[in-house]
Amino acid sequence: MAPPPKAAAFKNRSFLDRLGYAVAGITIVFSRERSFRTQSAFAAGVLVVGALLPIGPLWAALAALCVGMVLALEMINASLEYLMDLLHPEVAEEIKHAKDAAAGAVLIASCATVAVGLLMLVAWLQLS
Repeated sequence: MAPPPKAAAFKNRSFLDRLGYAVAGITIVFSRERSFRTQSAFAAGVLVVGALLPIGPLWAALAALCVGMVLALEMINASLEYLMDLLHPEVAEEIKHAKDAAAGAVLIASCATVAVGLLMLVAWLQLS
């Protein structure tokens, strides 16, 4: 089944066009979501700590992966909230459950990231 004509107009765009859409999405979420800005600030802190401590490439890669996972889940959470609020603006129990589940995914990833950070610091302290 072919997509509707309007949707088809956005398919097969150039890489730069698609990159622009992605940057626009990040910009929108950054401007609208306090939690994304908070997570971004923590990500910047991780970069600073990583630059100051000789943590090694494996720990740096793991930290980058964790930070990327949290920020990506924040983006998915925001996009689901925007879509649900548009399609069903009234309060509905199942919509609430879906939003809570998405927020829970961010929380789980954030806790895992904190655990990785603490393990990284313990490993660094043991080598010092």
